Amino acid sequence: MVDNLTPMAEPETTGRYLVLLREDAVDAGMQALSESMNLNLYSSEIAENNNAVLLSELGVVVVEAVPEQLSTLRISNGNSPILAIEPEQILYALEPPPLNRSADYLIGYRDAINHLVDKLLPSQQTALMQAIDEAETTWGLQATKVLNSCSSGKGIKVAVLDTGFDLAHPDFIGRTVISKSFISGEAVQDGNGHGTHCIGTACGSRRPTRLPRYGVAYNAEIYAGKVLSNQGSGSDSGILQGIEWALTNGCEVISMSLGASTQVGSTYSQVYETVAQRALQRGTLIVAAAGNESRRDRNVTNPVGRPANCPSILAVGALDSDVQIAYFSNRGINPDGGQVDIAGPGVNIYSSWPMPTQYRSISGTSMATPHVAGIAALYAEEFGLRGQELWNLLVKTARRLSLASEDVGAGIVQAP
Repeated sequence: MVDNLTPMAEPETTGRYLVLLREDAVDAGMQALSESMNLNLYSSEIAENNNAVLLSELGVVVVEAVPEQLSTLRISNGNSPILAIEPEQILYALEPPPLNRSADYLIGYRDAINHLVDKLLPSQQTALMQAIDEAETTWGLQATKVLNSCSSGKGIKVAVLDTGFDLAHPDFIGRTVISKSFISGEAVQDGNGHGTHCIGTACGSRRPTRLPRYGVAYNAEIYAGKVLSNQGSGSDSGILQGIEWALTNGCEVISMSLGASTQVGSTYSQVYETVAQRALQRGTLIVAAAGNESRRDRNVTNPVGRPANCPSILAVGALDSDVQIAYFSNRGINPDGGQVDIAGPGVNIYSSWPMPTQYRSISGTSMATPHVAGIAALYAEEFGLRGQELWNLLVKTARRLSLASEDVGAGIVQAP
């Protein structure tokens, strides 16, 4: 079957460029870049005045330049210290589109028929989720077997790079929370809600002030990086700064429920892919949302978004409480990157929200991603695994589903 595809908008760019340097030639790359732009980028004052960001741990420089200034640089040959140059893009907190209201009746009818068939012919898959009761715990924690786990994420650092965090939320009193904002003029305090919700799912309390329990790794150390504004958007620069901050602080897991849509046939960012490879080598796993651009209610699917489409970033699709693919969840369409690696609960997910609201239920691959990140912290604690070994175990232990691997990868993530 050939999927219908919705044409994606062109990427939003900032006018700046990401310059990827060879890991063993950062100084030489900086020198070449300085000469090309006729600036001394080693001077922090000059770099700041020219809107440049130096990320020495990642081997990335973000510069404001016209293409002519970068045209003299040699790229990707054996002697060049510069591996790639890419336009800087804008990324967003990922939220699903509304259902096509004209299809609501048909979807409801289909679901009712499916429910009747499942009752008459129960399958292993529907048996997993039958008779869900969220009085004590969310359906997501039940479906991923978090409640059966003896692990809590103790001693593991989980970085959630998003819209920030409500530092005064009562469910997190007494927890270790390290925070930093990478959005100019905005504090870490979450004025959006998306980040607080994701942190709640990944690392929320075992005993919240009001049931149900919604958090996975309730003893993990929380690193809240504000890389998206209170309006829910941010640039590559802030996100890469957040990744560098998490690596510098020794975070074993980085959760990113953010992204931008990609075109059918497009490839992944070499900058993000190399950064993710370097993170894995240092023992840090990056988990990211596959994106919400699909419209399965209209028989339309779209490819995994950026940066989750990088082969070295664990891409997460979303499932509903019937363990079916969410109508908005993107698919592994592009052969050159863009695979969905694993899936998690992502529809009607209850979690923390900035006060005074305190709690809210929302949907998206954004909600599936922190389920996977929190469970990664459980495995990291229990087995001492890091980086690629942690990735391999998450995929190996996922519950296989009778759904296409292009949609759910290895299946639904399961706690140890």
